[in-house]
Amino acid sequence: MAKKNKFAIDPVFVEEINKLHTLKEIITYGTEKGQDKLQFVFLDKDKQEDRRSFNQTWDEITALGTYYYLHGITKGKKTAIIAENSYEWIVAYYAGLIGGVIVVPMDMKLTDEELVSQLVRCECDALVYTAKTSHTADAVKQDPACKITLYVDIKDFPECKEEGRAAIKAGDTRCVDAEVKPEDLACIVYTSGTTGLSKGVMLTHKNVTSDVVASCSVQKGEHAIGFLPLNHTFCWVGALFSGYLLAEWGYICDSLKDIQKDIQKYHPQNFSAVPLVVNTMYDKIWRTARKTGKEDALKKGLKISKALLKVGIDARRKLFKTIIDNLGGELEFIIVGGANLDPKYENGMNDFGIQIINGYGMTECSPAVTVNLRGDYKLGSVGKPIPCNEIKIVDPDEFGVGEIYVKGDNVMKGYYNDPEATAAVFDGEWLKTGDYGRIDEDGFLFFVGRKKNLIILANGKNVSPEELEDKLVCIDYVQEVLVYQEDENITAEFFLDENEYPDARERLKGDVQKINETLPQFKRITKRKIRDEEFPKTTTMKIVRDRSAYEN
Repeated sequence: MAKKNKFAIDPVFVEEINKLHTLKEIITYGTEKGQDKLQFVFLDKDKQEDRRSFNQTWDEITALGTYYYLHGITKGKKTAIIAENSYEWIVAYYAGLIGGVIVVPMDMKLTDEELVSQLVRCECDALVYTAKTSHTADAVKQDPACKITLYVDIKDFPECKEEGRAAIKAGDTRCVDAEVKPEDLACIVYTSGTTGLSKGVMLTHKNVTSDVVASCSVQKGEHAIGFLPLNHTFCWVGALFSGYLLAEWGYICDSLKDIQKDIQKYHPQNFSAVPLVVNTMYDKIWRTARKTGKEDALKKGLKISKALLKVGIDARRKLFKTIIDNLGGELEFIIVGGANLDPKYENGMNDFGIQIINGYGMTECSPAVTVNLRGDYKLGSVGKPIPCNEIKIVDPDEFGVGEIYVKGDNVMKGYYNDPEATAAVFDGEWLKTGDYGRIDEDGFLFFVGRKKNLIILANGKNVSPEELEDKLVCIDYVQEVLVYQEDENITAEFFLDENEYPDARERLKGDVQKINETLPQFKRITKRKIRDEEFPKTTTMKIVRDRSAYEN
């Protein structure tokens, strides 16, 4: 049964934020609420700690936004950002939004060819870049199809902001006073399509605002740490705009290699992550326990904890204090999205007293669609719909599994300059997600897999590879696994932890057979492969499913 919600949100707060309809309103609301409170902590270019209050950030974004206006980048124009995570990235983003400029956040890990193609297709007017992405800026300048009129290197921001402040002082309030409407386009976000070129998802102010407001109206959080790429929409709901509504501060992590140190230093109460981060964290806990000879003690502690929970006593944060202290000491929950999460890790971290808040979404939905709540959740599910949207399952099979459709204020306007692709993903008001799932009797969504990844057998049966991967990755020594169809076989390809488990290869056949025995005949793994290295990953740390990317 679903658990009763014990984490009520203040109804006055919910009423307040539901009056907000644009991202500019969110920013101004948060600034007025936060004022001189701490908003951001980050490292400057010399790796020294720096801080900004809500008022200081407002000063910088209005100054830079005014600079945009002085150089012709006014409401309705488009500014792209190709840069690594930083406070300056955030300022560049907010500065565009408050002036009604359409922001195009870009993935700096893509090739110059891909980025130039996106900039040309979205008809961009300005580009913000850094030393690390200056090669892309150079490639753009050399392409005659690009119509960019303003290039801004982030290192020049101090001078740009001074120019903007001087103009404001002289009475130029065009940016600050710009009227931004809910239906105005806020962002164009490029996401991979099933075939061909990436598509530009058009998100309005209403789209993103409704998603952020809905998320914060059902889930509250405190100080956080941010390390998700800032160009991804998941980060916007999890940090950039929710921080304004909650008037809470966050640390901007600019390097994943420092994440453990940063967590211990800044003691986050929560953070958002992709499943790979949680997987790595959980595996490291057990690996450390084995290396230090404390594995048996940890297993004993888990047995004691579970016995106490059965009689209503929650001693997890005391029993596993060492683990929690290694994660900053104040970490209460992790919001996970962006890919399928193996229940092994969800259950495992919950056993230590750190709740995993699993959710489901996509860029086209700004991005959150469903989420588990701290007091209303089901392990293994991706939660219930947030208040700004509704979902349904179309053409369910005998198990209730069908395609997930979404309708609501958070659903995109369409794909930029691509009416055919837009028409293909809509059925009236409903967005066809291309994902398969089922909804249980309590309204929780269970994600099954991507429609395009389905294995269709000769007998007409459909098999979700993600469902099988979730089971196979629960084998202790399996680090990564990919399931796919090969001729008439359902093949599972593995990357194993042979350092910790030298006999992994010998054990694999028997352990796969044990899992096969729990499955219907048509879902069973009939062929196994073992890799010598990790699978290639996308820029969002998902395994590349196109095997041509790594087959010899």
